[in-house]
This record gives sequence, structure tokens and C-alpha cells, in this order.
Amino acid sequence: MTLIAIIFTAFGLAMDAFAVSIASGITIQRLRYRHAIIIALSFGIFQAIMPILGWMAGFGLRTFMAHFEHWIAFGLLSFIGLKMIYESVVIEKTESRIDPLSFFVLLFLSLATSMDALAVGFTFAFLKISIAAPAIIIGCITFLLSLLGVYIGDRFGHFFEKKIEVIGGIILIIIGAKILITHFLGMA
Repeated sequence: MTLIAIIFTAFGLAMDAFAVSIASGITIQRLRYRHAIIIALSFGIFQAIMPILGWMAGFGLRTFMAHFEHWIAFGLLSFIGLKMIYESVVIEKTESRIDPLSFFVLLFLSLATSMDALAVGFTFAFLKISIAAPAIIIGCITFLLSLLGVYIGDRFGHFFEKKIEVIGGIILIIIGAKILITHFLGMA
């Protein structure tokens, strides 16, 4: 996987956190810089750790599934992408009714928005991609987008929230399709 593909994957993964950051920015009555930093750090750290955990789990199973890895990568990325699109279109968001700065709420939101990164880490193991650089890139991009998201939410409200998740889902599906197509072209 190229650096560009990893960066696009990171942007795709960060879209959930970005959307939740926008909702958090809407919710916080008197937004301070430290509020945005706390939310962005939490999302960024979880997004960096989860692919490492997924990679470690996937690395152990990689030899057993060597003949199916391209299908697994395509399936996981497509599933995550479709899930993001579905959730943005169908499921009503409730984050705006809770305090995003509460420790347990922030922990839950960070975990929930990073579950996709766990699956991507699993996929990276099947693709034999070293996890250190992608995890750092994913964490940094998520941090920056989450920081931006809190401020966008504070200033502009709900206008962008659902559209961003759809774009992130489409990006992940495209990357999954590219992995599958690359595998088949390499076989030809």
C-alpha cells in the first residue's frame, strides 16, 4: 500500500471522529481551546492504537488466510465504508444530547469512532504492511481533523456532519476495491 493510499485510508477512518467532533463542538456551550485539544487527543490516540491492536491480531492469523487476504481486505473496508454511509444517512445521531467532555462519554466516543481502525489494522496485517507509520499517520490526521471538527461544530452547526461520513465511507470502499483490482491485475 502506498503512502497516498495510507493517507486516504487515514482520512476515511477519521471521518467518524470528525463528525462526532462537529457534534461535540455544537454541544459545548462555552468552547475553550483546551476542550478541543482534549477531544482531538482522545480521538487521535484511540485511532492510532486500534490499528496496532488489529494488526497484532491479524498478524497471527495471516498465514492461515494467505489465499483470501485480498478478499478479506476488500470485504472489511467495504463493510466499514457501507456502515459509515448507512449510519450517516439512516441512524439518528445522539451525541449532541450528552456532554462530550465527560470522561466516560469521551472514552466511549473515542472507542466507538476507532472500531473501524481496528478492522483496518487487521487488514494491514493481511496485506503485510508494517503498522508503525500508518498508525502514526492515522492518529495525526484524526487529531487534526477532530480539532478542526470541534471548531466547525462550534461555528457552523450540523451542516457538514452527515456529508463528511458519507465521503469517508466512499473513500474506504474505493481503497478496498483498489486492493482487489490490484490483486487480480497482479495475477494476470
